[in-house]
Amino acid sequence: MEASYKSESESEAWPGTQRPGTGTVSAAVREHLRKLCLREFPCGAGSWNKSRFLPQTWRTWRELVPKEEDVVSPGEETVEALLGLVRSPHSPWALLNDSNAEDSFLRELAIRNPLMITDTFFYSYFRSLRVVDKEVTLVDKDLLKFLKLEELVLSANRIKEVDATNLPPTLKVLELYGNEISSMECLCAHPPAGLQHLGLGHNKLLGPLESLYVTADHWPNLVSLDLGFNDLTDLQSMVASLRTLRHLRLLVLQGNPLALVPYYRGLTIDSLAQLCVLDDITVSPNEKHLFRGLSLNGDLLAQEAQFVVTIGNIRGVLDTSVLDPEPGPEGPFVAYSYYVTYDFVRDEEGEADEDTGELAEIIKPSPSSELLVEESPEEVGEDVIKDIVGGVTEEVEGSLESEVEESGESELSVISGPSTVLQTPRASAEELAKLRLHIDPRLCPSPGTVLFNTTHKPWAEVIPCGYEMQHSLRDLVPLKAFLLAGTTVTIVEEKILSWPVVLPAVDSPLSAKRGKAEKDKKGKEKDRKGQGEKEPAKEWKVPKKKKELPKELRQDPPILQVLGRSLVILEPLLAGEPLVSTVCNFGMVRTLTSDRLTLARDSKKIKKVAKKEKPKAVNPIYESDYRPEPLTVEVQIQLNQCRSAEEALRMFAV
Repeated sequence: MEASYKSESESEAWPGTQRPGTGTVSAAVREHLRKLCLREFPCGAGSWNKSRFLPQTWRTWRELVPKEEDVVSPGEETVEALLGLVRSPHSPWALLNDSNAEDSFLRELAIRNPLMITDTFFYSYFRSLRVVDKEVTLVDKDLLKFLKLEELVLSANRIKEVDATNLPPTLKVLELYGNEISSMECLCAHPPAGLQHLGLGHNKLLGPLESLYVTADHWPNLVSLDLGFNDLTDLQSMVASLRTLRHLRLLVLQGNPLALVPYYRGLTIDSLAQLCVLDDITVSPNEKHLFRGLSLNGDLLAQEAQFVVTIGNIRGVLDTSVLDPEPGPEGPFVAYSYYVTYDFVRDEEGEADEDTGELAEIIKPSPSSELLVEESPEEVGEDVIKDIVGGVTEEVEGSLESEVEESGESELSVISGPSTVLQTPRASAEELAKLRLHIDPRLCPSPGTVLFNTTHKPWAEVIPCGYEMQHSLRDLVPLKAFLLAGTTVTIVEEKILSWPVVLPAVDSPLSAKRGKAEKDKKGKEKDRKGQGEKEPAKEWKVPKKKKELPKELRQDPPILQVLGRSLVILEPLLAGEPLVSTVCNFGMVRTLTSDRLTLARDSKKIKKVAKKEKPKAVNPIYESDYRPEPLTVEVQIQLNQCRSAEEALRMFAV
């Protein structure tokens, strides 16, 4: 059934005079009313209810009230039938999914009494306007026509500035969340005197001058204020201005850089004695007691944030060394180590050269204790040497000591001796810049951040990093951006190839004397035999080994391989959470073949350690029962927060 009703011109039928799509509030309201179809079937007046609504010129004002008739004319619908069409969710005239109760009321009113739907009705009826995510850029003067408007919600639009003279003076609630407002100055030109709630969260408020616009001179009746998730940094100035708002009971400042300082909550609570709720958390009497007197020394507190990064155990790492062949006498000798990297925001003070230093530390070959052996290689067997150069672990070091003790030697040092590793000098900034081109881009920090890494550890089933680092930052605005972006955690395998350094043979006076002494000794032995004297008892000699480990090794540049990379979300720290704790899971990297090789190697080491003891049985790995552990690392990042006024003054008083 089609409506035969002819509506008035668009400029007269709907509030406002601007065309839709101009980006104003009134245009968005007009477009919303158009989608409600208040003057089209089944709403409005037309052939479907013409007997109930004669032309207005034929009737007095008392006759404007519609009269229900028991019997309707052919081709018309009853009120109940029309209401059923707009109420049924299966009807083609049903409301849209994002409609509210007010939209439903207007459509039913347009069915019961369509003659009431006029401009005058709209301007006097609306007490609340919600224009959300409608690409609005301008608050126009047509808003002043809404004579009883008390609540105006303009969230998730593109408003950069608000002309306060266009705001109705009757407003009590104004919400401008998720816009692009950079300063509150525009709102303070002519603010609504009776405003009780102001919501400006998730905007771009920035600068110390913003505290000048949150005083009682502009908002004398303000009860609730939400400035969360902006870029406000000066906590002391902000709470000094908020102290003038005598009616303020609810405050939201979390998400701003100023909320990252450890004493934020305590100083705010002590400065605003009348405050009941801060950041959606009720202010308790115990909190007021613990932070009493902190505001008296607020100007002495340093504005810096402190974080503690802890990296725990690495699990599920593939033992790559079992896949390498045994090294020959000429090398290469291979050493593997593992570490974790993460990026953190750079602080402007004291970290000018931090990036270069950290990159140099990552690409610098790390001293490998497995390749450094003390001076007496004769006392160690050939098979043990192979274990050493193959990347021996602490268990093998224990087996070396036990074998050497059996040969009469009491100690074996695996750290520095006359044998040395030739280290490459620390790279310069120019060399590092060239080297960046050859490094995996996943190992380079993102702009504005510094790369940190744990100490290098040998392979183990569970590699304990035991890393803890405190970061103190004074530049809080970049810190907020970093927390929104998160940090990237990477597990790195470092492989270093070492080669023996061949030194030219040089005849020394000491060797000449040693040769002469041996000749004299042989001459004396012949004389004893000629005179019939008995030969002295032979001294016990340590059996010589077949091959000697080179005393000096040359290291190639390290070969770095990224085993896993994951983004750790840090936004909860900005939203008020004191701790982010997670286990980064990089999936499976171990295989059945590699684990069997590792098990076979460990079995040999166990036999070497316990020659005289009964070796422990090692369970074989069956394919049906094989369940490899995924590659994971434990990461924890904590935002330091003071628990009392005494703690804040002790730690942060300048």
